[in-house]
Amino acid sequence: MKQISSILLVFVIIAFCVPAKKKIKILMAGDSTMAIKQPRAFPETGWGMPFVYFWDSSITVIDKAKNGASTKTFISDGLWESIMQNAEAGDYIFIQFGHNDEVATKKSFTTENEFSTNLIKFISDSRSKNAIPVLLTPVARRKFDSAGQIEGTHEAYSQLVRNVAAEQKVLLIDLDKKSQALYQQLGREGSQLLFMHLQKGEHPNYPDGKQDDTHFSELGARLVAELVLHEIEENIHELAQRIVSRKS
Repeated sequence: MKQISSILLVFVIIAFCVPAKKKIKILMAGDSTMAIKQPRAFPETGWGMPFVYFWDSSITVIDKAKNGASTKTFISDGLWESIMQNAEAGDYIFIQFGHNDEVATKKSFTTENEFSTNLIKFISDSRSKNAIPVLLTPVARRKFDSAGQIEGTHEAYSQLVRNVAAEQKVLLIDLDKKSQALYQQLGREGSQLLFMHLQKGEHPNYPDGKQDDTHFSELGARLVAELVLHEIEENIHELAQRIVSRKS
């Protein structure tokens, strides 16, 4: 009995001696593909929603992504300021835009020069708080050619993100390329499962059905989040060691 008590005492001492992991926030700036969805939108799911659940208790994820957001509207709507108010030294800020910046017919449109300038502002502001910016190219839409090959839909704006990341020496997750590879692996038919493809009467939130190759189903959001996690495991060691088991 005394031996058991001694062993327990050793474990208690070790527990108190091992320093606790530093608390880190991951703040997320982006558009509808990353955003938290309202129940009425279900099963539409932003990849930021499952992303929250892969971390140990030392990580807090704050997802400020918004439907329809571009770099311009994220600033004008006060969302970027909100991120800056929450950001502290050592936090990570994940920045994924392009879907709404690139569409000239939308109010959210930004020119290529404005887009790059806004990304540089996000980087500069993050660094002023001693936070760590991470740029992500916009996640790919689902588009296949007649031969069954995936086609890029963000070519210009994804390249702008890559250029800014290289020029500013910022961590880059090329989510456009990674997600295209995922869709290609699943093929034209299989990749439909990742998106909002619903038949008429299939779901009460969409009684007329839906055919949407931009926004994700629960499965799609989960797999895209896993793409991001894999890149973190490969390139951001401080965060990688805080990822918990992904077995479901």
